[in-house]
Amino acid sequence: MNGDEQLLRGRVYGHDHDDPDPGPKPGRTYAELVGCPLDGLLLDIHDRRSGEVDDGVALATELCRWPGGRALYHPRPGELRKPGPGITCRLHHTGDTP
Repeated sequence: MNGDEQLLRGRVYGHDHDDPDPGPKPGRTYAELVGCPLDGLLLDIHDRRSGEVDDGVALATELCRWPGGRALYHPRPGELRKPGPGITCRLHHTGDTP
């Protein structure tokens, strides 16, 4: 599967599962979330500064250890970010917080 096919199959974090168009939008920049509980979702990072993404993100979810808590995702050291729109990096699950 090439990158474009993978991009089309992902669902963007924050979109409802019954949203008629839950996928990525052309020209936007995304991070792929890797590991439970949000594994496989895409996070729209288009309007975030690089430092915000490099420091990791805490994403609200009912699926983490604490319902209503946050799942923590961080880039792995040494994993490079590709420039441009589409999926440019991966963020890995590092834990949960209430």
